[in-house]
Amino acid sequence: MRKRSRSRKIMAAVMTAVMAASVIGCAGGSFEKGQKEETGQSTGTSSGSAESEGDVNQSYGKPERGEGQLQDVTVILDYVANTNHTGMYVALDQGYYEEEGLNVSIIEPTKGATATLIAVGKGDFGISYQEDVTIALTSREPLPIKAVAAVIQHNTSGFAVYGDKKIDSPKDFEGKTYAGWGGPGEEAVLRAVMARDGGDFSKLNMVISDGSGFEALKDKVDIMWFYEAWDNVKCQVHDFPIRYMPLTDLDERLDYYTPVIIANQNTLEEDPEMVRKFLAATAKGYDYAAANPEEGARILHKYAPDYSLEMLTISQEYLASRYTQDAPRWGEMKDEIWDNYTNFMVEYGVIEHAIRADQCYTNEFLPQ
Repeated sequence: MRKRSRSRKIMAAVMTAVMAASVIGCAGGSFEKGQKEETGQSTGTSSGSAESEGDVNQSYGKPERGEGQLQDVTVILDYVANTNHTGMYVALDQGYYEEEGLNVSIIEPTKGATATLIAVGKGDFGISYQEDVTIALTSREPLPIKAVAAVIQHNTSGFAVYGDKKIDSPKDFEGKTYAGWGGPGEEAVLRAVMARDGGDFSKLNMVISDGSGFEALKDKVDIMWFYEAWDNVKCQVHDFPIRYMPLTDLDERLDYYTPVIIANQNTLEEDPEMVRKFLAATAKGYDYAAANPEEGARILHKYAPDYSLEMLTISQEYLASRYTQDAPRWGEMKDEIWDNYTNFMVEYGVIEHAIRADQCYTNEFLPQ
């Protein structure tokens, strides 16, 4: 296996090509990025019908509706349905969207990164990450997107190693193999945490994950990036021993928003009332999931039956207190969080220049 190097110029060129083609290879999701199969399956609609990417409304404006007719709204996920998305499925299942006059379809990305699909009008809202939004807005061809809500208030990811391996801190990553998904900020994070712990990043071998999951930690690779609410829970359910290092314990700048809900700038300008209605119902769904994690897991299981109810319940119970942790309401974001990670990305060459937080996100559409 060989080491991987990155180039900012290449990344900028890719972003430009993405805008021209309107689709790129899937960037993965917040859980096991780069490992998902592109199923093209709809993960649920309020009308119960599946909707492929090609059927998604490609224009920003909505057609005229008759009195009492629901307004169609499409949400593009970052990955398959999981507990990061529970609040939206609760809002769908409990009729909160319909109460707001919305007919919401939730679909998985089939061709291209979600941020790009939202930028070119393939959907009204998407699930993305602070990192991806910042990169999209600072590229040579900026994407017209903006974050409108944080799903979780703190970064709940970190590095995992097999329980029996003598890897106690990032310095011990020297001479080991890390398997990841090739994200633009991935190398920067590893450089930072190893340097802070006195390690030499050049001695780390980085490879792209082959999709074999957590069991690869036992005999194929040494380190993987895990999400506590998903990967750690999988290991728990399967009695697979790991040792885990939260990113927020390794560097305070790594406490960024992941995931976030994004929208196209045109949508925010041309249909602000729809945005407010969508976020009001979504916030209600996440508040319900936080107060009723077991029921939230059962609702999600209807739309994600491939996962065991046990796993979804454990994951939901973990996230219940984290949807609004340290925030006055669900979805609210702060300049400090955006600025800290933006400065980190500039320092480590992920982006070429900083961008103001208010250009990346807004709280104005959240319910009061």
